[in-house]
Amino acid sequence: MKVRPLPLLLLSALTACAEPPLAGLRTFSYVGGDVRSGSVAYAQSPPAGGPYNALWQTCGVYPQPVYDEYAVHTLARGAVWLTYRPGLDPTEVTRLRALLAAPAGAQAPPSLLSPRENLGAPIVATAWNAQLGAQTADDPRLVRFVRDYAGAQTAPEQGAPCGGGYAGTR
Repeated sequence: MKVRPLPLLLLSALTACAEPPLAGLRTFSYVGGDVRSGSVAYAQSPPAGGPYNALWQTCGVYPQPVYDEYAVHTLARGAVWLTYRPGLDPTEVTRLRALLAAPAGAQAPPSLLSPRENLGAPIVATAWNAQLGAQTADDPRLVRFVRDYAGAQTAPEQGAPCGGGYAGTR
């Protein structure tokens, strides 16, 4: 009897199923598509979904906080948003930047990186309907979070570009 190898897609699905749940992951159930103008009050800080502005935050690294309403629209487009407490050691911020950088020969994950006041942890990783707190940038859960959620099919506007939006800060 000849044994054939499993197709790559099936093999990755089986591998993903074998991984334990991401410890400390909080999930939500926002639907998307609720476009509003003006400021919005969110249930989480940073927000993990909900109403958003028609304009999105351009993916990138920001030295100052960004507007929630634009960032949430970027999450709706499939980006991950890493926020950190102001005053976080610069080495830690450099590690976060490296986590979001493009691996050799690949495209960088759609992402935002910005400081944020009043976080529940020194670093918070957020995607549409998912959030994870971390104490340090070398927490291996952050790598998995970015891998699992950047460009995730669960984002309501997944695949829409995250360039060409608002590129300023608050």
